[in-house]
Amino acid sequence: MTDATEPRPGARQWGLRGGLIALAVLVADQASKLWIVHGLKLGLGDSIALLPVLSLSRVHNYGISLGLFQAGNDWARWGLVALTVAIAVWLVRWLRRAEHWRVGLGVALILGGAVGNIIDRSLYGYVVDFVHVHVGGWSFYVFNVADSAITIGVVLLLWDSLTGARTAQTRG
Repeated sequence: MTDATEPRPGARQWGLRGGLIALAVLVADQASKLWIVHGLKLGLGDSIALLPVLSLSRVHNYGISLGLFQAGNDWARWGLVALTVAIAVWLVRWLRRAEHWRVGLGVALILGGAVGNIIDRSLYGYVVDFVHVHVGGWSFYVFNVADSAITIGVVLLLWDSLTGARTAQTRG
């Protein structure tokens, strides 16, 4: 009989793999932000057109995803940091138990992105966003590598939640 608190043998692989994936996302996120700020020296509000529908546009996001819940003071800032750290700890625990690739990869992407944004918010009080997709007069939110990883991770978890139960039933 196995202890219910121990991860299954297949889950151990995702703990290590997921940790490496999260680390890769974190490094890519932080490197891209450093490149925008110090390499390109893109000033706040400045923009460089790459394609007719894509620009590098530096903005500072004081809130969470899509600029929601703006942290207008230090209490709100550190509250967001504390909440995100708690979520990251929970994600590490979830990652250690992940058995399916969609769950492992999804959680790893979310974890790496969350830690990248925690670093920004802790050091600067805001998150550096710079990828700007736009068509004609329509403009999407400006985002970063961490936001992209989080979004892809959430899509993978939703995919797994919609198909995972049926997949498990067909195996059993």
